[in-house]
Amino acid sequence: MFFMFYLYILYSSSSDKYYVGYTEDAEKRLYEHNNSERTTYTSKHRPWILKKSIALGKNRGFAMKVEKTVKKTKSRLIIEKIVLEINDLSELAQLVRVPIHRD
Repeated sequence: MFFMFYLYILYSSSSDKYYVGYTEDAEKRLYEHNNSERTTYTSKHRPWILKKSIALGKNRGFAMKVEKTVKKTKSRLIIEKIVLEINDLSELAQLVRVPIHRD
């Protein structure tokens, strides 16, 4: 069985921070970030809200590379541009250097 993977961006108004990740289910991940009993980076900045979810395809390795690429920009401006202006993978690829994807 193949799942669709998504890039997701969370925002914490209490800390004024963004968090970028990839997942098969953005709403489930949001719930986990807000309710996990483990002490993690995201647990320290609760509550989180889901600001953006972008479909990346069915390849987990590709989704991981896209997440890493966005995180490596270390740019709040890029993340905010993704949240406000980017709606799909082709638009994201024009903004950040998305690795080549082949199925």
